[in-house]
Amino acid sequence: MMRRPSLPACAALLVTCLAAPGATAKPNEAPTLNADAINAATFTAPQAGKSDRKKKSDHKTHAAKGADGKPDPLIVKAQVLLDRAHFYPGAIDGRKGENYQRALSAFAVAQGLAASQDLTPELWDKLQATSDKPAVTDYAITEADASGPYVEKIPPKMEEQADLKELGYTNPREMLAERFHMSRDLVSALNPDKPLDKAGTSITVAAVDPMGTDKPKAKDLQQEPRVERIEVDKASRDVRAFGADGKLLAYYPASIGSTEKPAPSGETKVKGVAFDPDYTYNPKYAFKGVKAQRKFSIKPGPNNPVGLVWIDLAIPSYGIHGTPEPEKVGKTESHGCIRLTNWNVRDLAAHVARGAKVSFQDN
Repeated sequence: MMRRPSLPACAALLVTCLAAPGATAKPNEAPTLNADAINAATFTAPQAGKSDRKKKSDHKTHAAKGADGKPDPLIVKAQVLLDRAHFYPGAIDGRKGENYQRALSAFAVAQGLAASQDLTPELWDKLQATSDKPAVTDYAITEADASGPYVEKIPPKMEEQADLKELGYTNPREMLAERFHMSRDLVSALNPDKPLDKAGTSITVAAVDPMGTDKPKAKDLQQEPRVERIEVDKASRDVRAFGADGKLLAYYPASIGSTEKPAPSGETKVKGVAFDPDYTYNPKYAFKGVKAQRKFSIKPGPNNPVGLVWIDLAIPSYGIHGTPEPEKVGKTESHGCIRLTNWNVRDLAAHVARGAKVSFQDN
């Protein structure tokens, strides 16, 4: 088992094995993005003795590359390794955003290294030591993947969502991205011109444990290692899960609280877990943009306002839950609770013990 707009990458720290076998990347050319480039990507420390002028030139070059929003093969690989190690970087997108940087820093500290939001030789070695499997792999689209069923459109207003029979995925790309912990843009970038709605299509995906959408039985919950304590850090926007021995089991990026419903302080506990929950809106929440004066309910599904799981806390109407917008986790407010990606909240829900302590950190 176990964040805000992306920042430009720093060339002094990110040097990758960029191309597929037999291919050579030209200077200042954007890194090739394919399975070979990602699986072969490696980190090389900056060369000693490089002149200040050269360093500044390299920094500007990589800053320009980072600004164009193109995924970097090395970052894709690092994000997959973090995900496997249960230091989740949010949606795997190949970009140097805050979720990735904070997960990297948390992993470094857990490994006894100095906190660092950039790769270092020591940190890269620790990451690589966690797994020797390829970072991305092939996946064949199944008949079920292609046929769905899919919802034509998810209305933006909650009142309109209440009219739907289910809050399912809208297309195969959205479903596949969430299943393999990826951003939708990365799915498209790795599989240009491939029909994702055609059974038999072979695509490239992140080699992580695929997220399921099943409803686990009670006997299959509270799996080992059991989470006995959860820390919610409001300042750094993350959730950390600990075992009974105090060991950090998992790190998750999170959206925490909102203007209408700020996150509480102090301690509470986990009361229970609900998979595939309905969502009930109460007018007393007074969420921005919701005009309804009566309670209404929204059917279950990955695009439900609370996603695929609700972890109930001993604070009325407050919980840890999933989201229909995984790529925004850690970057925007929630509707007041603690919002994780659907794959992260399913992971936490499978391991958290009933009665687990939950503490809110203000600094």
